[in-house]
Amino acid sequence: MATTIVNPAPIANTSNDSWMGFLLGAIVLLVLVALFFVYAVPMIRGISGKGIQVNLPKSVNVNVQQAK
Repeated sequence: MATTIVNPAPIANTSNDSWMGFLLGAIVLLVLVALFFVYAVPMIRGISGKGIQVNLPKSVNVNVQQAK
């Protein structure tokens, strides 16, 4: 008995779905760039420089007397 393989003809893509992939790729690229600037740039600056120095007072007076 002979084996018959039936392959249907390829269907042409008539929709405009190609823009959806481009748009999704652009959004992912923008998110990655934003994450780079939020997390990587401060980390690189912290390694290369002194970093942020915050001076805090030893005591804080919280007893505030208001004038009447």
